[in-house]
Amino acid sequence: MKQPEVQSAPETEGAIPEELRESPLSAADTAEAQLKALVEAVIYITDEPLSADQIAIALGQPAEKVGRVLEELTAEYNKPEHGLTVREIAGGYKMSTKPEHHEAIRAFVKNLKPALKLSLAALETLALIAYKQPITAPEVMDVRGVQGAGVLKTLLDRKLIATGGRKQVVGKPILYKTTKEFLVQFGLKDLSELPTLKEFEDLSRLSVSEGEPEPAEAVEAATAGVGTEPDSEAAAESSE
Repeated sequence: MKQPEVQSAPETEGAIPEELRESPLSAADTAEAQLKALVEAVIYITDEPLSADQIAIALGQPAEKVGRVLEELTAEYNKPEHGLTVREIAGGYKMSTKPEHHEAIRAFVKNLKPALKLSLAALETLALIAYKQPITAPEVMDVRGVQGAGVLKTLLDRKLIATGGRKQVVGKPILYKTTKEFLVQFGLKDLSELPTLKEFEDLSRLSVSEGEPEPAEAVEAATAGVGTEPDSEAAAESSE
């Protein structure tokens, strides 16, 4: 008697051959990948730079492990195929665009909306405070030659400067210093990264070619103690 043929079950259409199947990730690898993704997301969505300790506490992870992940992300984003970078700024980590793409992005943003800029008076005062902090309002006035209340209020409102106690002299005037927001806005790790006057002069030449005010003149006046001609904002101060 002829035995019935045993037919094998047909292969499922689209099935991956066994020899091409990859072994699944281990639980440790999966956890590491998830942590890396979380850290990346956290530094992307936050406006303020976050330290490894802050991220570790928020995610309930060891600071050493988070620090290692941050180093990996920094190295990965430093590759040329990425337009973003992970930088250490003001004691924490922040995601930003790469410096080499600055001009292209700047031109793109200019086409979207007018950029918010500091006036010459505000730039001069901010430079003075940055290079000579802590400094009092009367000392700022002595250098600039005009009342600085209006400009100081503008810089305080934008959180670029903050009060830093009082100077122990007659009248005990308030001392002003730059803030963490100042470091963030100017992309500085700390005050030691403040540009030199030569770098400001290079920036000035670039700005003049684009029809913008010269920042170098304001900084030179502030750091050398020589006042510049007041602009409209400074003129308003002098009439107070």
